Amino acid sequence: MGNALRVTGTVQIQGVNPYVLIQAGQAASLMRDWRKPMPVSLRINGKDGTQWRTNMMPSGNGDFYLYLHGEMRRESQTEVGDVVRLSIEFDDSYRNGPQHPMPEELERELRTDPTAESSWVKLSPSRQKEILRYFSGLKSDSARHRNVLRMMSVLKGNKGHWMGRDWDHGK
Repeated sequence: MGNALRVTGTVQIQGVNPYVLIQAGQAASLMRDWRKPMPVSLRINGKDGTQWRTNMMPSGNGDFYLYLHGEMRRESQTEVGDVVRLSIEFDDSYRNGPQHPMPEELERELRTDPTAESSWVKLSPSRQKEILRYFSGLKSDSARHRNVLRMMSVLKGNKGHWMGRDWDHGK
């Protein structure tokens, strides 16, 4: 990476999502007056071989949440509470969005239920991406089927707990 912001921070957790808080002044050194998800490339703890592309999410006061998904934490051998060294660079070429295909069974189920399909469309792109990443990691057909049923239930508006969060009214 070129001119990168170098930050040391503690991995914290918000709900079920581990993150490092990037303060407003630090974020401004990457891109001044940026108020939407900021595309970045980063390295964790100086790991030369692994560069991650992600979006830092605005907190509303100029700070950003740099969420560290499971693969990032496994590769960097970090956990919630650990102090990490980050090297972060603005990445104008990164285009975020779902990077995993929707399972055929889920797509079929959504097409048959307008309420669930409407709830799916209303989910943020980052939530859709998180769900599709989750489904891509499931190893068995039975696990996929079981999770499609649970997801359809919560998207139909039923209260439930799925993917580490409480759902109500399809969100």
